[in-house]
Amino acid sequence: MKKLSTDNHHHKHYHKQRKNIINRLARIEGHLRGVKQMAIDGRDCPDILLQIAAIRKALDNTAKLIFADHMENCLMNAVHQGNEQKVLDDIKKALDNFIR
Repeated sequence: MKKLSTDNHHHKHYHKQRKNIINRLARIEGHLRGVKQMAIDGRDCPDILLQIAAIRKALDNTAKLIFADHMENCLMNAVHQGNEQKVLDDIKKALDNFIR
C-alpha cells in the first residue's frame, strides 16, 4: 500500500463530515474483519464476494462524502485565501489517484 505524503497537504480547518466519515470507516473496518473471518471459516466464495462488493460500495460512498466535504470546506477556504490554482491541482491529482 502506498504511503500518503503529508508534505504541504496538512491543513487545519473544520470539516463538517469528519465524524460521519470516521464512523463510516470504522464500520467498514469491522465489516472487512468479518469478511476475513468468513474466508478463515471457509465460507462459500459467492458469499465472500458479495460482502466484498458491499465493502467496495461503502468505501466509494465514503470517498464521495470526503470529496464533497473537501469541495465545501477546503476549496471554499482556498478561494477566500487566493489559492484556487493549488486546490484545483490537488483535486485533479486526488481524482487521478482515486479514479484509475
